[in-house]
Amino acid sequence: MDQLGGKVALVTGASRGIGRAIAQRLAGAGALVAVHYKSNRAAAEETTDAIRRAGGRALPVEADLAAPDAADTVYAALDAGLKEEGLEAGFDILVNNAALGPAVPLAQVTPEHLDELLAINARSPFFLVQQGLPRLRDNGRIINISSLASRTAFPEAIAYAMTKGALDAFTLALAKEVAPRGITVNAVAPGFVETDMNAPLRESEQGRQWLASQSVFNRIGQPADIADAVAFLASGEARWITGQWLSVSGGSAL
Repeated sequence: MDQLGGKVALVTGASRGIGRAIAQRLAGAGALVAVHYKSNRAAAEETTDAIRRAGGRALPVEADLAAPDAADTVYAALDAGLKEEGLEAGFDILVNNAALGPAVPLAQVTPEHLDELLAINARSPFFLVQQGLPRLRDNGRIINISSLASRTAFPEAIAYAMTKGALDAFTLALAKEVAPRGITVNAVAPGFVETDMNAPLRESEQGRQWLASQSVFNRIGQPADIADAVAFLASGEARWITGQWLSVSGGSAL
């Protein structure tokens, strides 16, 4: 399949979990994928190596998204990587996937924790878009990974949910802002997915059963379930879809 042949995609938080699945899926559709990671280079190399073994193209991009100059660092690394590939600077798809989200109840949220959540989950997507738009080609795609928690009450993750609500609002306004250039902007909202975020809960059979029971299909979501939805929104087939919040949660909270 070559739906994204000739396209360049930047996926944040792509060294593991949902981000890794998205990077592999987009590469499988023909895109050259910039695999962003914070510090775990070994995990990022696992992602890029897997893509290359499957016949795709990938390059690593290292940056701490909590840093004030994160967007500058990301795009400097992306430009350098594209130059090494013999390509002009610029890209076609931005997937804002990286997020910090341990479950912390209201009474235990500290100012430092909230600041870090806001920096990674809301501020970094904002400035990656702001500074990326001159590089993002017309008819491009911006896909923000939101969460079911932004529209369903999960008090145990209240601060995380608030940051994802901010990302939802950003998605809606941004879709109208960039529409004259043919760029679409959508949010994909996973439910419970088998990733590091809920690994402690999955350690017990009772926990696994509870997670599975949240979906009408009685199973825990897999990263590939989310990646397939992202790949569709990144394709030309989704050209008439923008400003939308898509629940990819297996029918959780119906």
